[in-house]
Amino acid sequence: MKRASLRGRSGVRLASVTAVGVLALGALAACGSSNNNSNATSTSTGTGGGGGAASGQVAVGVILPDAVSSPRWEGQDRPNLTKAFAAAGLKSDIQNAGGDTAKFGQLCDSMINEGVSVLIITDIDIPSGAACLSKAKDAGVATIDYDRLTPGGGASYYVSFNNVKVGELMGQGLSACLTAEGKTKANIVYVDGAATDNNAALFKQGYEAALKPKISSGAYKLVGDQSGQWDATKAANVFDQMYTQNNGNIDGIISANDTMAGGIIARLKADGVAGKVPITGQDASIQGLQYIMQGYQCGTVYKNTTLEADAASKLAIDLIKGDTSAANAMVNGQTMDPTTHQNVPSVLETPVWVTKSSVKKVIADGQEPYAQVCSGSFAQLCQKDGVTKP
Repeated sequence: MKRASLRGRSGVRLASVTAVGVLALGALAACGSSNNNSNATSTSTGTGGGGGAASGQVAVGVILPDAVSSPRWEGQDRPNLTKAFAAAGLKSDIQNAGGDTAKFGQLCDSMINEGVSVLIITDIDIPSGAACLSKAKDAGVATIDYDRLTPGGGASYYVSFNNVKVGELMGQGLSACLTAEGKTKANIVYVDGAATDNNAALFKQGYEAALKPKISSGAYKLVGDQSGQWDATKAANVFDQMYTQNNGNIDGIISANDTMAGGIIARLKADGVAGKVPITGQDASIQGLQYIMQGYQCGTVYKNTTLEADAASKLAIDLIKGDTSAANAMVNGQTMDPTTHQNVPSVLETPVWVTKSSVKKVIADGQEPYAQVCSGSFAQLCQKDGVTKP
């Protein structure tokens, strides 16, 4: 594609044998960027009664990072975690830091002070995340890094997806899309995630490895590599810079998530060339799925966050009971902390590459609402791609 220009992120407070209440396991379901915004809301669920908390006491605290870097935090993770903890009989306090590190620290202090037995965090950046985890450890609170690892934080456990695999799927997906268009030679660019997010490094490790054979052979040439900071506007701007530097000769784009892909696609649409340059994404967001059906985005990586939420709730239950053996039995991998070079016990789920033919899986799983994905003019596209109401 050629065009002159574009417009335009262990200690464990264990249950004592005399603690009030017994955790009700019968209801447990099966296991499954720093942007400023004012969305700092909380949710309390469940009836309490965990082995490590008195009746009515909040057993588990959760701090989500923001509502801007990805719609998943409020649209998927909050409801999934709320449902998982409620089904497990855990009283929880789920809050969003709104991309504000000071707010993140305040929430951390508050949850520790209110006596949570387990603290689950998705950090905004490494310093604030590590500081929170350190405070929790000093207070004897078990910690779980959720979705992204906090380097140097020393979390008790890490629950996420195989994030190197996420990147591999993006690289393989872009290559498949270029091949489908008959492009055996291609100039490609990377629009990476935020440097403050350890996941961004893992994603990049994956797509670099997947595309290395093509680049080494000369079939593909990497002509740009910049961070979009998990922000749609910033991603669009850095893409403009790379596009100008290459006189419009860019054939494929790795975008590390759907939010950034949306910003880039908006620039491409403004110039009437959307859909002519394959672009990846991640998170299987509503907009990402719609762009895939429209042909503007070649694919996205689907991470069923219900699996993350259920895994986090099961770990929390085991830790509140003081059953570290059961918690350790859930571990299916080890993730190297790049700062301490120590392995963090991890529960890692498997991501899935989604294209037009598999958008229906995301809806069938209940990950995104049919009514929103298939609203208005998208109803016909959903019908064409076999997307039906669950």
